[in-house]
Amino acid sequence: MKKVLRYIFLITSITYSTALDAQNEQSWEECYDEIHSMDGQEDINTEADYDVLSELTSHPININAATREDLERIPFLSSQQVESIMEYMYKYHTMQSLGELHMITDLDDVYARLLSYFLYIGNPPEKGLPTIGEILKYGKNEIVATANIPTYKRDGYTNGDYQGNNIKHWFRYTFSFGNMLKFGFTCAQDAGEPFFKGKNKLGYDYCSYYVMLRNIGKLKSLALGRYRLRFGMGLVINNDYSFGKLATLQTLGRSSNSIREHSSRSEANYMQGAAATINIAKGLDITGFVSYRDIDATLNKDSLNTIATITGNGYHRTVSEITRKHNTSIFAGGGNMRYFSNGFHIGMSAIYSSLNRELRPDTARIYKRWSATGTKFWNAGIDYGYICGKFSFNGETATGDSHAIATINSLSYKLLSNLQIMALQRFYSYRYYGMYANSFCDAGSIQDESGIYCGISWNASKHTTIMMYTDYAYFAWPKYMQSFPETYSLDNMIQLLYNKKHFSLLARYRLKIKQRDNMNKTALDNVNEHRGRLQLGYIIKNIQCRSQADIVYSRQRTESMGYMISESVLYKYHWINAAANIGYFHTADYQSRVYAYERGVMYNFSFPAFSGEGIRYSINLRADINKNIMMITKVGCTDYLDRSTISSGPQQIHGSSQTDIDLQLRYKF
Repeated sequence: MKKVLRYIFLITSITYSTALDAQNEQSWEECYDEIHSMDGQEDINTEADYDVLSELTSHPININAATREDLERIPFLSSQQVESIMEYMYKYHTMQSLGELHMITDLDDVYARLLSYFLYIGNPPEKGLPTIGEILKYGKNEIVATANIPTYKRDGYTNGDYQGNNIKHWFRYTFSFGNMLKFGFTCAQDAGEPFFKGKNKLGYDYCSYYVMLRNIGKLKSLALGRYRLRFGMGLVINNDYSFGKLATLQTLGRSSNSIREHSSRSEANYMQGAAATINIAKGLDITGFVSYRDIDATLNKDSLNTIATITGNGYHRTVSEITRKHNTSIFAGGGNMRYFSNGFHIGMSAIYSSLNRELRPDTARIYKRWSATGTKFWNAGIDYGYICGKFSFNGETATGDSHAIATINSLSYKLLSNLQIMALQRFYSYRYYGMYANSFCDAGSIQDESGIYCGISWNASKHTTIMMYTDYAYFAWPKYMQSFPETYSLDNMIQLLYNKKHFSLLARYRLKIKQRDNMNKTALDNVNEHRGRLQLGYIIKNIQCRSQADIVYSRQRTESMGYMISESVLYKYHWINAAANIGYFHTADYQSRVYAYERGVMYNFSFPAFSGEGIRYSINLRADINKNIMMITKVGCTDYLDRSTISSGPQQIHGSSQTDIDLQLRYKF
């Protein structure tokens, strides 16, 4: 009977998917934004998440050949969801349609729809290794070239501060053979950086390269060139994606191990060398890595052999920025051992790193008192967890050369089939630091924070999901803009999401309370920030629309209020997609800034922030000329109504309007 129902569902889902594709060309970014975006984008590493997902949507995973590690590469899946998918594949062996994702109990409608962007239906893997001829015959090549052309001039170009022209451009090449082999390179040039001159006599300012192998016998993964790592919950090492508070609720504090190629244009948070994971016995994996790379650093004025700060923005436009380029090198090496069996896992991670210059930040500043100092650093930790039906537990405890402790532990439980609760506790000593640590936190670093996070996810009906959380954090040592110890922050959020065929509704409210110095630095004031969003999505024939209203109210010494009303329209006709956005924003200052998603070119983060008063509008045209060639043109303009100049310093624009043109060409063969 179950097989009969499955086949009936398959026919229905295939028909439904075909009809849906014909009229609802929603991008994965919009779908992801429905359940993961936060109004305060600074709270999470959104750009890193976007990079991972952009890569996956361009090179999706064959669900019929996917391993548990493959599914764990998808950032938004919880441990229970991964286990449910693996259980479904074990039971039915293959999927015939992505519509079957809706049959998996732990995937609601929105998650099944989002997941479909990153998977495809392929043949089950054949035993044995492919020949070079098969790889060359069936491998896929992709070339993407992109340019950003501003229609305005910043002061940095007219006064000679910037050493290059004002056009930003990049290209990337990728070769992939299923999930097994992938290699490529990326070259990028930021606006203002010299091109074929100065320190860039060979051309581009930034070039990245990689080779990635997966699932070849006992070799689970091998990365050569540039790559990223994530072990456990990130207290020892995580230079890959990280989770914000709403995403943590969805993933239920998942722990994972991964090696991923670094194919993005980011010049920070990557390793350079080699990393490999080998399965040495059933359930037992061992990972080793080694890395050596040059980094940018600001040197202390009193000693050119010591480092004040390590910078990672990748800008090399001015003489001072070019001087910092690759003036320091760092070595890192370490590994991980992980055992997984019947839902239980335990792992051990360690890393040693060494700088060729002494790191000596200004510890006289109270908020930098316990920053990392020296030339040699190490961290080690144990991660652990257990998944069993409705119950999930994950955690990690670490230490290092600081001789201090950091620990994080999460517990989730499914009270009912449609109701999940979770709690997450963390304690990061004010003396703890990790050069590569990145995990759940409120203040932006894995140091000086104790807190408890509680969340609820309730699928109130087939089409309605309600999520809420509260997070309390305590800081023993003063943070930036604080002159006193023992401060706290409180973050609360509630969100309702309703999706049904051609209509969707998202309503969200967030209240965050943090503490900052008063004007005279004699006491601390509470900063209360309220953010709300109401979003309506609807489809009229082959036109998809989204109406959105955002409001912000912030108060410390003075009140700051802002809002934005925006409308976006997407129209698809055969091989052309046209998207248009328009919005009016009015905020008192930057404190009450608003964020809004708009469709951009591939591999480009597009959640801009707006403050002041103005109008934002953009048009995006995508032409899929054939199965091999795709072109995108985007024109975006911000007209400010409250100023005659935009920005300041070398970034200043003499005018109240800012228009950018993006051009992109993709060729597959």
